[in-house]
Amino acid sequence: MRIGLADVPALERGVSLLGSGGGGDTVTAAALLRARLGAGHQAALTPVDEVAVDAQVVPIGVIGATAVFAEKLPSGAEFRAAIAAIERWTGRSTDALVSIEVGGLNGVVPLVVGGQLGLPVVDADLSGRGVPRLDQLSLAAAGRGLTPVVLAEPGGQVLLLAEATSTEVERTARAFLAGSGGWAVLALAPIPASELAECAIPGTVSSAISLGGQALSTDPEDLAEATGGLVLGQGRVVEVSRRPGPTGFAQGSATVLDHRTRSLLRVEMENEYLFAMRDGEPVASTPDVLAVLDHRTGVPVQCDVIRQGVEVAVLQLPAAAFWTDPRRLPVLAPRAFGIDSDPILLEVR
Repeated sequence: MRIGLADVPALERGVSLLGSGGGGDTVTAAALLRARLGAGHQAALTPVDEVAVDAQVVPIGVIGATAVFAEKLPSGAEFRAAIAAIERWTGRSTDALVSIEVGGLNGVVPLVVGGQLGLPVVDADLSGRGVPRLDQLSLAAAGRGLTPVVLAEPGGQVLLLAEATSTEVERTARAFLAGSGGWAVLALAPIPASELAECAIPGTVSSAISLGGQALSTDPEDLAEATGGLVLGQGRVVEVSRRPGPTGFAQGSATVLDHRTRSLLRVEMENEYLFAMRDGEPVASTPDVLAVLDHRTGVPVQCDVIRQGVEVAVLQLPAAAFWTDPRRLPVLAPRAFGIDSDPILLEVR
């Protein structure tokens, strides 16, 4: 699937929706892609089943304080350094790239990097939505582990973590980011294309384009109907609270006065929107995607910028089937974020 300039707005809107209130700065990532396409370069997606079975596919992405990404743009050397380091350590060359996360800027950045490096980008990712922690990527959920891992930051530092549990990878990465430029490129060991279907989520980038195209041309009710989702509420944000969380991520909630029912819809958030209650009764949760849309523009509102007084629509969109599998569901279920509730998913309503 070739990506043209006309596809960028839909891609940006789709990955922003799948970020579930997180995932970082899609505006800057989309601008980088537009600049590349506008200069005459190409961007394309390769379906999983069209990648040569013996191809080595390297997962890449940007992690850390992605808000800083817009202030401290990548030079491109970070991606080259990360991929070169993982190739040296594993002794395997890179035949293609795959995103670690379709939700947010990582749904766009691999298309830019793939074009710069002359590598195809696989239409898949390792999350199917926005996820806050590396130990919640599909690789870890599938029991494969994450190491070896390479982190390359804008100042030139490159860290390779050869052996560690997925939890230790997450902890080490956060410590590295705290002492560097705030964000870094992450590269994981090459995955044989023949094994991608077991540990990645196929078709997510093209699905994001389709989702974004629908979001650009329909209102929230029509978007929910078209995607098998649900409008949880529409109204004014009457309260936003924030507090430090035990894991180092900020936590909080946003409360919406639903103008249709006059009920109060409270959405709990961390890096992403995680859980929703209507008048105190749980109604929706992760791993379904909870998205908050500006009522006037339809643009998704991220957790870190939602504020009192804004008119919004709150949507619940279905999770990728990967996460509804009972073996993997606990990785993104509410209790994984300290919320004492079973998952409340669209598929079980």
